[in-house]
Amino acid sequence: MSTAPIKQIHLAAHFPGVNNTTVWSDPAAGSHIDFDSFVHFARTAERAKLDFLFLAEGLRLREQGGKIYDLDVVGRPDTFTVLAALAAVTDRIGLTGTINSTFNEPYEVARQFASLDHLSEGRAAWNVVTSWDAFTGENFRRGGFLPRGDRYSRAREFLATANELFDSWDGSEIVADAGSGAFLRDARAGAFAHRGQHFDIEGRFNVPRSPQGRPVIFQAGDSEEGREFAAAGADAIFGRYGTLDEGRAFYTDVKGRLAKYGRTHDQLKILPAATFVLGDTDAEAHESAHEVRRLQVSGQTAIKYLEHVWNRDLSAYDPDGPLPAIDPEVGENTIALGRASVRQFRDPLETARQWRELARAKNLSIRELVIATTADQTFVGSAATIAESINELVQADAADGFILVPHITPGGLDVFADTVIPLLQEKGVFRTEYEGATLRDHLGLSVPVPDPARQPAP
Repeated sequence: MSTAPIKQIHLAAHFPGVNNTTVWSDPAAGSHIDFDSFVHFARTAERAKLDFLFLAEGLRLREQGGKIYDLDVVGRPDTFTVLAALAAVTDRIGLTGTINSTFNEPYEVARQFASLDHLSEGRAAWNVVTSWDAFTGENFRRGGFLPRGDRYSRAREFLATANELFDSWDGSEIVADAGSGAFLRDARAGAFAHRGQHFDIEGRFNVPRSPQGRPVIFQAGDSEEGREFAAAGADAIFGRYGTLDEGRAFYTDVKGRLAKYGRTHDQLKILPAATFVLGDTDAEAHESAHEVRRLQVSGQTAIKYLEHVWNRDLSAYDPDGPLPAIDPEVGENTIALGRASVRQFRDPLETARQWRELARAKNLSIRELVIATTADQTFVGSAATIAESINELVQADAADGFILVPHITPGGLDVFADTVIPLLQEKGVFRTEYEGATLRDHLGLSVPVPDPARQPAP
């Protein structure tokens, strides 16, 4: 009999972005732009006592075959603007935003997150991502991008520089003494000087220390560099392994890297993305899940997905027919622009060979193959089945919790909040009330102490 303590589950909600996870054409779906949609989603997450709401980022409209890709949702509002507005209509839910470290500058990002942490009274989190996408880089003033090998070098220095800015205030500087007319106790407030490979900046940071000291730091990459980056400085990982074996392997690998950075097992939370389809019974849920997958992968979507591998115009092919007999075009992918997922097919000829073999073995059409080879729903079943599955994965150290991604926006989270959450609460593995005010409180993370070595000399 195991003597391991029962882990408390961390749960969050991702407002779906521009991908075919979202079934925007479903009559139950709402706007992905209107603020009312964000409010409904955030308030449902807060009603369910989830840790935080998560927003992804898209910095350029995706294109395919020379046209804007419009089979999925197109466009989304600015992350900071949405999160700042949500801070005013929510009280406890954490507010996590994805901001790129390749195309931005540390001063402006640190200032925005410190401001969000003040506005939300300690609920801000930053998902630090990188890019080497020249197509997206054209939208920015530097007009380019970084070589792949340099993106994490810049990201590490970007985060270190932002932390220097956050720590340039220790929280004791403001006295605001009306009698003496003195506002500051310490004239060094906000002073910083950073000299490095990517940034050479000096001045004064103008946002006083925020309730969390620094925002909670997330990382979402899965590469070797991304895992090291997370182990060295992130508070949580937005992962992608939602099964027992893959989850445990990732969990063990990343948590095992913490010690060499002087960090403990609990200082990094592993939170994979998770989709779900609920039904009154397991059989009903599985039937619904099949229909959801058919809606997520239309015939047109299947052809476009296949083009990511073949790097060719395949619009003449029948999605209900066999895979193309011609081979993929090898080299830089030029047919799909602004979509990170095409990079996963690093050997398109080998991918095509494997897919042809699978299609022949199971007699799959193009659409059926795409459905079979793309992400399936993480959790399918009745509320009791899903609650048990989530708890088993967390207790088995396949994750510390999950970031839920409903396929209907903004109302898809409601049924989970009303049926699964109460069962987790009955099991004693999920909170019934928020126990703290900040996101660090929700995640069980301590408030960072400013490094004295970073403070400027008096």
